[in-house]
Amino acid sequence: MINQNYKSLSFVKRILTPALPVLMGYLPVGFAYGVLGVNAGISTINTILMSLIVFAGSAQLMATGFFAQGLNPFSIIITTFIVNLRHLLMSASLSTHMKEWKKIEVAGFCYELTDETFAVHSLRFNSGDTAALPAMTINLICQLSWIVGTILGALAGNLISDVRPFALDYALPAMFIALLILQIHNRKHIFVAISGALISIVLWKIGITQWNVIIATVIGATLGAVLETTVKKRSPSPTGEVDFE
Repeated sequence: MINQNYKSLSFVKRILTPALPVLMGYLPVGFAYGVLGVNAGISTINTILMSLIVFAGSAQLMATGFFAQGLNPFSIIITTFIVNLRHLLMSASLSTHMKEWKKIEVAGFCYELTDETFAVHSLRFNSGDTAALPAMTINLICQLSWIVGTILGALAGNLISDVRPFALDYALPAMFIALLILQIHNRKHIFVAISGALISIVLWKIGITQWNVIIATVIGATLGAVLETTVKKRSPSPTGEVDFE
């Protein structure tokens, strides 16, 4: 009995520790989306259903803004589809760790995969924790927190017309900062993170305000890949000689 309880507590810790930063970010941002959705003229039930079916924070917020502007549904669907194409790359990146999973497990996992949970699972999978059940449970907890935030925001939507005074927009950057800290293990990671941040700020300052984060991410990732490759080439071979090939 004691051993079983220990295993249960260990499993709970195994899923709550990585899910907690995302959960703390999703609740307030989901709340903000719920308020904005109702104020944009979307019904309460449809606002909640979007979090259940679509479950893509940036796409949902963008679609809500387009709906408020009166754009036609086709334009909203196409734009949302293009924005979410990055999920193909994220799923492909993690697919090498899911070779032993059942197809239904892969489908369920990818359905709930987001930018934030991708960061969480990249860290977990690289450390060797590739079991399907914990990964799917983490995704489920994160989506439930987003749905709960959406429900609370949608219900309060008629009472709150502007979410900016609540500073809820800070929750998402704070969540990403927490996820970034969990993935920093050496000086190379720190250098790449700072470089990406500085590039993004410089691009913003010179007027590239729509693509600064994406461009900085690509440059930072490329810089990290170059550094990693360089270090591996210079690492000593098993014979004690430095391998530059």
